[in-house]
Amino acid sequence: MKTLRVLSGGAAQGLVEALRADFEAASGCRIDGTFGAVGAMRDRLLGGEPADLMILSRALIDGLARDGHVDAASARDIGVVETAVAVRTGDPTPPIDSAEQLRTALLAANAIHFPDPARATAGIHFAGVLSKLGLGDRLAARLRPAPNGAAAMRALAASKAARPIGCTQATEILSTPGIDLIGPLPAGCNLVTTYCCAIATRSAMAADAAQLAALLAGDPHRDLRRRLGFS
Repeated sequence: MKTLRVLSGGAAQGLVEALRADFEAASGCRIDGTFGAVGAMRDRLLGGEPADLMILSRALIDGLARDGHVDAASARDIGVVETAVAVRTGDPTPPIDSAEQLRTALLAANAIHFPDPARATAGIHFAGVLSKLGLGDRLAARLRPAPNGAAAMRALAASKAARPIGCTQATEILSTPGIDLIGPLPAGCNLVTTYCCAIATRSAMAADAAQLAALLAGDPHRDLRRRLGFS
């Protein structure tokens, strides 16, 4: 069986896994997917790692297309994802409808899980939210950054802390057992990110990559994308 290599932001992992069996049966290709912070996935491609399909934020795909690393004509938007807040299943759900309520919820937490504040879309943004709310230094000892959103949410689910909380892309929250999505970050703190796929210019399997892109972004799976956190 041929292998199609995918480098993807963690926000799209649940969608890729949901469509894996259909794609592999129809194409005869096995998906070899690597998922993580979008900046890390971009850096792996730029560092020479082989890839056929990239799934990143639209901003990063546009930059890779501009520099000739992905085929601009092949780029397809998958959907928009909100950055959201989660708690362990069964824990109380604090209100987060305003910036002040979010601030109160974060101050009440004794462990705060989120993705890489240097290379993950949600992590970079959440670090900025903490600074905006005047909490960066005050909560430093409670912060639990992880390499990517999926790892952060698994850590939240497994946390033994009394009052943990987490923040990452809604898609990563919805695909992690043991945690519940409270809601998106409130107005003034919110972030919506468009995720996009594009074929790597060095790919020798462009037709197969286009087939997977069509599954990920096409109308037949619009409802699936919504259930998984894309809009």
